Amino acid sequence: MFEFTWSWVFLLAPLPWLMRRLLPNAESGEAALQVSFLADLEALAGQRARKTLPDLRQHAPLVLIWLLLLLAAARPEWVGEPLPVPSSGRDLMLAVDVSGSMDYPDMHWQGEEVSRLELVKGLLGEFIDGRRGDRLGLILFGTQAYLQSPLTFDRLTVKTWLDEALIGIAGKNTAVGDAIGLAVKRLRERPAQSRVLVLVTDGANTAGQIEPLTAARLAAEQGVKIYTIGIGADPQSSGIAGMLGINPGLDLDEPQLTEIASLTGGQYFRARDADELAEISRVLDQLEPVSQLPTLARPAQPLFPWPLGAALLLSLLLVSQQLWPQARLKMFKQIRSLAGRQP
Repeated sequence: MFEFTWSWVFLLAPLPWLMRRLLPNAESGEAALQVSFLADLEALAGQRARKTLPDLRQHAPLVLIWLLLLLAAARPEWVGEPLPVPSSGRDLMLAVDVSGSMDYPDMHWQGEEVSRLELVKGLLGEFIDGRRGDRLGLILFGTQAYLQSPLTFDRLTVKTWLDEALIGIAGKNTAVGDAIGLAVKRLRERPAQSRVLVLVTDGANTAGQIEPLTAARLAAEQGVKIYTIGIGADPQSSGIAGMLGINPGLDLDEPQLTEIASLTGGQYFRARDADELAEISRVLDQLEPVSQLPTLARPAQPLFPWPLGAALLLSLLLVSQQLWPQARLKMFKQIRSLAGRQP
């Protein structure tokens, strides 16, 4: 079926005519000779122009170009029949810690030493790519929790938002409870068996308005299953800094993260390296997809390039029609000038 996305654009069709009628004529800025019979000459010239070529035919190409531009601006498209979109899967909300400690470079991935956040970006990016048929959302939290992406089938967008996350963008502290509360708010309207939160952090709760365990109990009441991931190398495996006990991994509150997962029927993971962080993907693959309300989508094929291209081509033809006689006359003058110089 043929449709216009912005059909109101056609209301602008009389705009050139109104501008010509209402706006004053532009002045050339050149000196003009004023004569008493100027009005008679203008009337005579207008009569001759109308006799040789009617006004409608004079402006027909310009009118056609204007209509073609309006047609393109209205965004014509061919809309197909409604097609069902996969409507079974999980509703997965990812909550990623972006506090200052996530910048600590104590992780190893692909033979390089990287920060905790860089490892999360790399491995969760692969995790997102494999979630075909699932709705995914992204929460970034530090001192406060922010919804970066609502639940969507668009995995590429969610991955892009994750890749663009920066350390400290949500504050330097860690508000685990607020992140859980925000996830529950977004997941509670989804089917009960499909509400899943994956929480990634490297520290204890040091900010926020809600205690993590209180938020976890609220999540359990709403049927939200939480998988918690504590990221960071063990102190003894971090070289001299770990031996001195200054590894930020010591701040990780593993008992609390374990209890959060236990209260909601989830599981706690300790991610010391890439292999352990990848374990969460294998566990989620064991969850059965949940049937949800069917979603229909109508494929649309945009058609605006055709009238836009036609308007451009017609404009080029008009310009060439105006320039070609002048160029030909100039060429003839040059030829005559060269011929006159020859002995």
